[in-house]
Amino acid sequence: MRQREQYGRFYEDDFVEAEFVEDIYTTDMGLTWLASQWEVLEEFYREHFPALADDPGPVTVWLMLAESSVDQFDRSKAAQLSQDVQRLLRSPLPDETVRTVWRAATHGVFDPREHGMSAGSWLRRTEEAWLARVRQDDPAFVPPPPQPVVDEELRRAVLRVIHPVSERLSLAAENPPFGLAVTGVVPALKQVVTESCADLGYRLFLRAMKAYHVPADKPSLVALGERFGYPCWVVPEGLNDRTD
Repeated sequence: MRQREQYGRFYEDDFVEAEFVEDIYTTDMGLTWLASQWEVLEEFYREHFPALADDPGPVTVWLMLAESSVDQFDRSKAAQLSQDVQRLLRSPLPDETVRTVWRAATHGVFDPREHGMSAGSWLRRTEEAWLARVRQDDPAFVPPPPQPVVDEELRRAVLRVIHPVSERLSLAAENPPFGLAVTGVVPALKQVVTESCADLGYRLFLRAMKAYHVPADKPSLVALGERFGYPCWVVPEGLNDRTD
């Protein structure tokens, strides 16, 4: 069965036409969408904080970004943030593994430990901020329970596409042009795939590949994204598909 149901509607009042239009412009969702916002932090600051305003600090800004996902997506895709957080928190993954994949997905720009938080604490704060924003519109809202993708064939498929680029991704994360170096990213990604969720593990892998601009085999990555039922631009947007 296709995994597109993972991105199906949780709400009866969603409209297929609206979802189709949105899918055209969707380049990520959930926790990996949030991680991708490291690329637009300066723009976000300019938009929300005038030059003479007090700097609210990186933690507050990232929580504001989590809240903004409610307005960026329809409800089903907005709910993916909570799905992803709970997939990680309810898994047996060590906190250091979660911290590693988050740091890699943000090009080492935001490390919860630098702000006195474990990775788990950071995820909980992120979900709390998101949920508070959702309940401004719907006070009775209860997040759907997490539905991790645990299909063994999909897990093996994700591991197969990680393998050929493991060395290049590791070197890029350990020697970044800016941001803090991240070690152990490939083993951590594989742990997410095998111990938490194949879907989230794959999106975190894609986000790290894009963050460090690592060359990739675009057709094979797109094909796997189709098996997960991703909107059409989630895989290719921002991907370095050079083969030289």
